[in-house]
Amino acid sequence: MVSRERLAAHGFTLLVIAAWAYAATQVPPIAMSGPWTTAKALWAFVTDANQLKHMGWSLMHVGVAIAVSFVVGNALAFLAHYVPATALMVHGRISPFLNAFSGIGWALLALLWFGATHLTVIFSISMVLIPFALVNMKEGLATLDRELIEMGRSYTRSGLRRFLRITIPSLYPFMFATLRISFGVAWKVALTAELIGGGSGFGYLFDLARQDYRTPILFVVIVIIIAFVYCADRFVFEPVQRRLQRHYGTG
Repeated sequence: MVSRERLAAHGFTLLVIAAWAYAATQVPPIAMSGPWTTAKALWAFVTDANQLKHMGWSLMHVGVAIAVSFVVGNALAFLAHYVPATALMVHGRISPFLNAFSGIGWALLALLWFGATHLTVIFSISMVLIPFALVNMKEGLATLDRELIEMGRSYTRSGLRRFLRITIPSLYPFMFATLRISFGVAWKVALTAELIGGGSGFGYLFDLARQDYRTPILFVVIVIIIAFVYCADRFVFEPVQRRLQRHYGTG
């Protein structure tokens, strides 16, 4: 039996599609592409290898940027935690600066520094995502079970062994939360960065479609990104998050 929550969610989705279809009939096609036109354009998109190439570039940009920001953000958090003299530098200077600077600003600077290259897009996304990794890991390190770590000292004198066997597993929920948040945010930044300084990817395709007034392609890009992020969160991140919560009781 379908729950009321599911009925409400599905009903809302159908209502949005109906409103979209109606709105598309009230404005010129150049201003809005309707659901059926978008669906046909979507099929043409997924059967065109040249178009799919841009999706592959966007996936690469997002994946590399998430990896870079994850490593850099966590490294800064560990530095501040294990070298207290650097805590003010990391949390009082670097973190506020990165949080305050916008993704568009990074994209424009990267365009000046690196030109319209893959590096520009990856750099822009990474700089926006680093604070998420830094803040999440800071919270994770603050909640470490000190008694468990002390207990580990009685089993081994190796600090590296304790770090790998106790500290890192305790931080899994926070690491995963970073990846989950970063994945959603990265797509928002990627579209802007590729639009401003990329020579490939969804953002670049978005810009070409805008210049040529190919409105259906604009909506296809939007639909693909929404569907991709939703499916990844619903069918990948959410189940793993529940599993981590059962094992570690947090996250």
